[in-house]
Amino acid sequence: MCTYQSVKELSQTKGYPVERLCAFLKISRSAYYHWIRHPESSSEIQNSRIAVEIQKIHEAHPDMGYRRIRDELDVYHGIHVNDKRVLRICRSQKIQSSIKWKPKSCTRAERNPTHIAKNYLNREFHAEKPKEKWLTDVSEFKYDTGMEVHKVYLSAILDLYDRRIVAFKLSDRNDNALVMDTFDEAVRWETEAHPLFHSDRGFQYTSTQFHTLLKDHHMKQSMSRVAHCIDNGPMEGLWGILKREMYYGHRYKSRDELVQGIKGYIDYYNNQRL
Repeated sequence: MCTYQSVKELSQTKGYPVERLCAFLKISRSAYYHWIRHPESSSEIQNSRIAVEIQKIHEAHPDMGYRRIRDELDVYHGIHVNDKRVLRICRSQKIQSSIKWKPKSCTRAERNPTHIAKNYLNREFHAEKPKEKWLTDVSEFKYDTGMEVHKVYLSAILDLYDRRIVAFKLSDRNDNALVMDTFDEAVRWETEAHPLFHSDRGFQYTSTQFHTLLKDHHMKQSMSRVAHCIDNGPMEGLWGILKREMYYGHRYKSRDELVQGIKGYIDYYNNQRL
């Protein structure tokens, strides 16, 4: 549409021959005159405008499929269309979301745990109110400086009510201090919280110190069964979303760049992501 419109405007305002304009733009005169006789319908014009917004969303968030793009159009752009229309436009523009990576491993349990709790959560991933059920875990991220590869560990606590990240901490070491600092941050923000607290059987969560910390804050501890990652499914899902949308496909060349990327994404996840 834009190419034909350009030919029309240049021929009318500047007097350039249509034949030479079409040759320069590599379009046939017959196609141009067909467009003149049969201009785009209002629906096609609207689709062109929507396509521009879809392209902007895709460039900012290449991980988004057509359903999430439709939600973005509806909430943030005031464009109210159905999924099928967005899908047709995405296909016409060759817009596809990035592929989600399949997890390759599951957290291994501590060999000699000091404290083991039952799986009281029992995959009941719905909460009736905030601060009723909290999930936690630690995930690993990497960045490289030249030939050296370094690791950063992210510990986070998730509220099952609205899947909000209550608190998080970053560290170069995956140790007890990391999860304890994360817990301290959470109760600093949520001083009256006494949720069911669920985790896997990692060494940090099976320690006496962590169990005592939960008891001191009147929280009931729950743990996944051995080799059952789905018992902590929403937490694993959070890692998948975070890594797919800000980590996979990117090469971080410094710790500060990676840390800022994680912090920025968590702010987006808590406050903007639909």
